[in-house]
Amino acid sequence: MDATLKLWTVIAIVGTLNYLSRLSFIAIFSRRHIPALLARAFRYVPAAMLTALVLPMVVVAPGGGETAVAAPRIAAAIAAGVVAFRTHDTLKTLAAGMVALWLLQAAKAWIG
Repeated sequence: MDATLKLWTVIAIVGTLNYLSRLSFIAIFSRRHIPALLARAFRYVPAAMLTALVLPMVVVAPGGGETAVAAPRIAAAIAAGVVAFRTHDTLKTLAAGMVALWLLQAAKAWIG
Protein backbone atom coordinates (compact mmCIF):
# COMPACT_ATOMS: atom_id res chain seq x y z
CA MET A 1 0.00 0.00 0.00
CA ASP A 2 1.27 3.45 -0.87
CA ALA A 3 2.48 5.62 2.05
CA THR A 4 0.10 8.45 1.13
CA LEU A 5 -2.85 6.08 1.05
CA LYS A 6 -1.86 4.68 4.45
CA LEU A 7 -1.66 8.16 5.89
CA TRP A 8 -5.10 9.14 4.61
CA THR A 9 -6.55 5.85 5.82
CA VAL A 10 -5.20 6.47 9.32
CA ILE A 11 -6.51 10.05 9.27
CA ALA A 12 -9.97 8.85 8.19
CA ILE A 13 -10.08 6.11 10.85
CA VAL A 14 -8.89 8.41 13.65
CA GLY A 15 -11.35 11.12 12.56
CA THR A 16 -14.23 8.64 12.51
CA LEU A 17 -13.34 7.25 15.94
CA ASN A 18 -13.03 10.76 17.34
CA TYR A 19 -16.43 11.72 15.91
CA LEU A 20 -18.10 8.57 17.23
CA SER A 21 -16.62 8.98 20.70
CA ARG A 22 -17.97 12.53 20.92
CA LEU A 23 -21.32 11.53 19.45
CA SER A 24 -21.70 8.76 22.02
CA PHE A 25 -21.78 11.26 24.90
CA ILE A 26 -24.30 13.42 23.08
CA ALA A 27 -26.50 10.40 22.38
CA ILE A 28 -26.23 9.09 25.95
CA PHE A 29 -26.96 12.36 27.71
CA SER A 30 -29.56 13.73 25.28
CA ARG A 31 -32.26 11.44 26.67
CA ARG A 32 -31.22 11.52 30.30
CA HIS A 33 -31.39 14.11 33.01
CA ILE A 34 -27.95 15.11 34.26
CA PRO A 35 -27.79 15.50 38.05
CA ALA A 36 -27.25 19.05 39.25
CA LEU A 37 -23.91 18.22 40.85
CA LEU A 38 -22.57 16.70 37.61
CA ALA A 39 -23.89 19.60 35.51
CA ARG A 40 -22.18 22.06 37.86
CA ALA A 41 -18.93 20.07 37.59
CA PHE A 42 -19.13 20.07 33.78
CA ARG A 43 -19.01 23.88 33.80
CA TYR A 44 -15.42 23.75 35.04
CA VAL A 45 -14.13 21.28 32.44
CA PRO A 46 -13.11 23.91 29.79
CA ALA A 47 -11.15 25.95 32.33
CA ALA A 48 -9.46 22.84 33.69
CA MET A 49 -8.51 21.63 30.21
CA LEU A 50 -7.14 25.03 29.20
CA THR A 51 -5.13 25.19 32.41
CA ALA A 52 -3.75 21.70 31.83
CA LEU A 53 -2.65 22.69 28.33
CA VAL A 54 -1.18 26.12 29.13
CA LEU A 55 0.42 25.66 32.56
CA PRO A 56 3.27 23.34 31.47
CA MET A 57 4.25 25.82 28.74
CA VAL A 58 4.37 28.65 31.29
CA VAL A 59 6.05 26.97 34.24
CA VAL A 60 8.59 24.61 32.67
CA ALA A 61 11.63 26.44 31.40
CA PRO A 62 12.94 25.20 28.03
CA GLY A 63 16.58 25.23 29.11
CA GLY A 64 15.93 24.10 32.63
CA GLY A 65 18.19 26.78 34.13
CA GLU A 66 15.79 29.69 34.19
CA THR A 67 14.41 30.73 37.57
CA ALA A 68 10.79 31.66 38.13
CA VAL A 69 11.69 35.29 38.74
CA ALA A 70 13.51 35.67 35.43
CA ALA A 71 11.03 33.76 33.28
CA PRO A 72 9.14 36.19 31.04
CA ARG A 73 6.41 33.63 30.42
CA ILE A 74 5.35 33.61 34.06
CA ALA A 75 5.16 37.40 34.22
CA ALA A 76 3.21 37.48 30.94
CA ALA A 77 0.81 34.84 32.26
CA ILE A 78 0.23 36.90 35.39
CA ALA A 79 -0.41 40.00 33.27
CA ALA A 80 -2.88 38.03 31.13
CA GLY A 81 -4.57 36.73 34.27
CA VAL A 82 -5.02 40.25 35.61
CA VAL A 83 -6.53 41.39 32.30
CA ALA A 84 -8.81 38.34 32.23
CA PHE A 85 -9.99 38.98 35.78
CA ARG A 86 -10.74 42.64 35.08
CA THR A 87 -12.22 42.48 31.56
CA HIS A 88 -13.62 38.93 31.15
CA ASP A 89 -12.67 39.27 27.47
CA THR A 90 -10.76 36.49 25.74
CA LEU A 91 -9.27 38.61 22.96
CA LYS A 92 -8.03 41.29 25.36
CA THR A 93 -6.53 38.58 27.56
CA LEU A 94 -4.70 36.94 24.66
CA ALA A 95 -3.50 40.29 23.34
CA ALA A 96 -2.28 41.45 26.74
CA GLY A 97 -0.49 38.18 27.40
CA MET A 98 1.24 38.08 24.02
CA VAL A 99 2.24 41.75 24.10
CA ALA A 100 3.59 41.33 27.63
CA LEU A 101 5.51 38.20 26.59
CA TRP A 102 7.02 39.86 23.53
CA LEU A 103 8.02 42.98 25.49
CA LEU A 104 9.53 40.95 28.32
CA GLN A 105 11.44 38.71 25.91
CA ALA A 106 12.73 41.77 24.04
CA ALA A 107 13.76 43.41 27.33
CA LYS A 108 15.50 40.23 28.46
CA ALA A 109 17.37 39.95 25.14
CA TRP A 110 18.32 43.65 25.27
CA ILE A 111 19.58 43.42 28.84
CA GLY A 112 21.52 40.30 28.11
